Amino acid sequence: MPAVHKLLLEEALQDSPQTRSLLSVFEEDAGTLTDYTNQLLQSMQRVYGAQSEMGLATEQLSSQLLEYEKQNFALGKGDEEVISTLQQFARTVGELNTLHSELASQMADRMIFPMIQFREKDLTEISTLREVFGIASDEHEAAMVKYSRLPKKKENEKVKAELVGEVAYSRRKQHQASMQYYCALNALQYRKRVAMLEPMLGYTQAQIHFYKKGMDLVSKKMDSFLVSVSSMTQSIQAQLDSEAEAMRLTQRELLSMEDTVYMPDRDPVPVNRTLIQKAGYLNIRNKTGLVTTTWDRLYFFTQGGNLMCQPRGAVAGGMVLDLDNSSVMAVECEDRRYCFQITSPSGKTSMILQAESKKEYEEWICTLNNISRQIYLTDNPEAVAIRLNQTAIQAVTPITSFERRGEGSPNPDRAKPGGVPSSSSAPEAEDLIVPGTPIQFDIMLPASEFQDQNRVGGRRTNPFGETDDDCSPESDDSLLQQVFAVRFLGSMAVRSGQTQEVIYEAMRQVLAARAIHNIFRTTESHLMVTSSCLRLIDPRTQVTRISFQLQEVTQFAAHQENGRLMGFVVEGRDWSEGTEEGEPSFSAFVFESNTEGEKICYTISLGKDIIEAKKDPEALAQLMKNMPLTNDGKFLLLDSETGDTANGGAPDEEESEA
Repeated sequence: MPAVHKLLLEEALQDSPQTRSLLSVFEEDAGTLTDYTNQLLQSMQRVYGAQSEMGLATEQLSSQLLEYEKQNFALGKGDEEVISTLQQFARTVGELNTLHSELASQMADRMIFPMIQFREKDLTEISTLREVFGIASDEHEAAMVKYSRLPKKKENEKVKAELVGEVAYSRRKQHQASMQYYCALNALQYRKRVAMLEPMLGYTQAQIHFYKKGMDLVSKKMDSFLVSVSSMTQSIQAQLDSEAEAMRLTQRELLSMEDTVYMPDRDPVPVNRTLIQKAGYLNIRNKTGLVTTTWDRLYFFTQGGNLMCQPRGAVAGGMVLDLDNSSVMAVECEDRRYCFQITSPSGKTSMILQAESKKEYEEWICTLNNISRQIYLTDNPEAVAIRLNQTAIQAVTPITSFERRGEGSPNPDRAKPGGVPSSSSAPEAEDLIVPGTPIQFDIMLPASEFQDQNRVGGRRTNPFGETDDDCSPESDDSLLQQVFAVRFLGSMAVRSGQTQEVIYEAMRQVLAARAIHNIFRTTESHLMVTSSCLRLIDPRTQVTRISFQLQEVTQFAAHQENGRLMGFVVEGRDWSEGTEEGEPSFSAFVFESNTEGEKICYTISLGKDIIEAKKDPEALAQLMKNMPLTNDGKFLLLDSETGDTANGGAPDEEESEA
């Protein structure tokens, strides 16, 4: 016996477009069955009412039975066993074409009545439940529209409670109506098989029983066939009874859930921040004029790196936005709650969406941010998402001991270029960075003003117009010049510049602050490393945003686990105390690179080696002898990270991931 298609009662509450699409297939199947049932019943009534035309009526009935095989049911072709059985019945009707007699009473009881009962009871019930389901859906949609329009400001708790109750009532009503409708459609798949066989079984039995001659003619070769048809009908009925009982139990279990299931913004399940796929209804804001907007409730879901949208009742969804490298952040809307905005990497495309509850609001933002980071392209995206979430949790956890955090590190002894190895007793976080130190997330000011505000790399202005700055592009005669594509993440004042642990703590606090404030967008810059200075250059205007003397860089290191992160500490002077030489001050700068940050650290270390080697001409000659240089012998030859060559450097082979 082939499997019977059915609607899942568990999906009735979600009422997704996929479930609606499958429901439309069942409705189309029921419509086709109704048409066929009416035609078959007309044939039976003709046999019953037109005794004088019995031969013609039975011939038409035989032809109509053969048409069942050609019916294009939406759920697939008819049951092969039913088709073969009807074909056998058609041949039997042909043999009984010459046997005419009064069969009114028996045909009315065994043939006409079951078919009429099937049409008037089952098919009419389907039509009635469909109307009830449509009314319940419209009421729920209207209630959701009222609820979605609740103002964020001047919220009236009484009005909100009434609307919440109305939504819950309409949602429960729709849930009950949909489950009753689904049960009826599922049961129809069994009843239609019985309805096709039972009348014909009664008709044939009546013919054989009433006509002795027909019994003598047909019974010897029909007994076993009729027994098998009767057994198949009983088997289908038993399956229907079992399925009906299972659906009743499922319905009772689903209806026994708490009322919070029907109430919006009453989610008992905690927020899952590690999702890489998400689906559900959202309200999207559409502009209808210069200042007017409308909100539409649509079904959104993610597929790979794309955000898809599917209106209810549509067969398939369409792409709305490519989420790769896009930015997602919470926004404030005047008349709506739980709103967030998605912006494309170019900034030309953006949309504002509204979630139904705070849990959905937070999960959508986290999921879209996970997809924006292209986690779904990794071998194990779920594990990567969980690890990133754990990293974010650790970032905002007040861990003060680097020694305790290093105990769980997979590479606790990983060597980092630059700086002096830390001692066995790791310093406390309060000894490295003052709690509550402000963090600057972008370099928006000119270099001189930025240094003045942060007291980093500050140099006194010579009143005679002279300068000892060796970092100007015109006078840079360094033996090393290498450019890296980086993204500035943040900077902050620190207490110490003699340990790499201060860089790791600065990285942790900068990343934690970005996660807390939903700051995900960064601007790409070029970091030029020479044997005299570090210079951060705007790639579009080639303007130096900030520069540091290499002697002022006291520490530099790459992240112990994420090699794309690197940072360095710069020593400056603070004259606020009034001393002549100024008190030393330190600031940590954190960057993200396209490739391993160790490469940048190695280049900085090499620049410092060149500075030391310049003091001894023989050591400098030996150092340069062991390094590949450009054709003019001036600059060190390294692979460039930016899209062009830098003074004879090799062309870029890696694209920026910013």
